[in-house]
Amino acid sequence: MPSLAIDTPVGRLTLVERDGALARVGWMLAAEGAETPLLAEAARQIAAYFARDLRDFDLPLAPAPTPEAAAARAAMLAIPYGRTATYGECAAAIGSNARAFGQACGANALPIIVPCHRVLPATGFGHYSGGEGARTKGWLLAHEGAALI
Repeated sequence: MPSLAIDTPVGRLTLVERDGALARVGWMLAAEGAETPLLAEAARQIAAYFARDLRDFDLPLAPAPTPEAAAARAAMLAIPYGRTATYGECAAAIGSNARAFGQACGANALPIIVPCHRVLPATGFGHYSGGEGARTKGWLLAHEGAALI
């Protein structure tokens, strides 16, 4: 699969394309395959996000693996830049429960693009499965100017 590694303020990210859509964004993934126009555009948009010139990504995303994951993705994408929501609020919006929504966040294959970092527990800060964990989550929220719940 085509992939591209880029350096960002939260570490080196690898972008992976599958069937003309962005399929994965991850830390510590090996980049293999050739760069494509889509990967170049994804890299450009991510750089603009980190430069505070972009708030909403406009990229074709690979389909979520299940209907539940698709609903969770939609709920995460509905949280505006610079805002946060709780696991419970997001879960209620899709007819799920907070624990299942938290698991969906942890399984998010497109962090930053699909902003799972904007989801917090009702009390506390919570975890983050990407980069350096909670430190990366905190950096992303501070970057966006998000007030913690």
